[in-house]
Amino acid sequence: MRLVAVEYVSLDGVFEEPGQWSHPWFSDEVGQFKWAELQASDALLLGRKTYEGFAEAWPKMRAETGEFGEKFNTMPKYVVSSTLDSADWEGSILLKGDPVEEVRKVREQPGNDLLLNGSAQLFNTLRQANLIDVYRIMLFPVVLGEGRKLFADGFGKQPLKPVEQRNYDSGLTIIDYEPA
Repeated sequence: MRLVAVEYVSLDGVFEEPGQWSHPWFSDEVGQFKWAELQASDALLLGRKTYEGFAEAWPKMRAETGEFGEKFNTMPKYVVSSTLDSADWEGSILLKGDPVEEVRKVREQPGNDLLLNGSAQLFNTLRQANLIDVYRIMLFPVVLGEGRKLFADGFGKQPLKPVEQRNYDSGLTIIDYEPA
């Protein structure tokens, strides 16, 4: 499986709580891209905090989001956590061991993309271990002025090369990077 990290990021690098600030830039065209992205994926990979937020929200949105919500709710979800005892959202599989080794095992399985959403701590751990195949940065044309940054300090330089860029009339830009 190819590990694709999909991250919603403001111009000033903030990633947290995108549900509170990203919606004005979504359009039907962006929705079509997100549907194609989901269709090209076999599973989700989530850290505990993102998992808890998604598990709270997505089952409630299942009916209103149609086929997208149906696939999102039923597809396998690998959850990396050292504190959860169970992961009850449909299709969830709890990974309790060393995150790098557990994710490496999942990546070795045949199949389509494994999507990592949000999950900054897990993102930075996997980035440091060179396990991310594609960095899909959804760059929103907004400066939030405060909030948690996606890329943690102290992980050193990591060259990336852009491999695809999509620009939308709403101002949203999606850039796929691969490790250089």
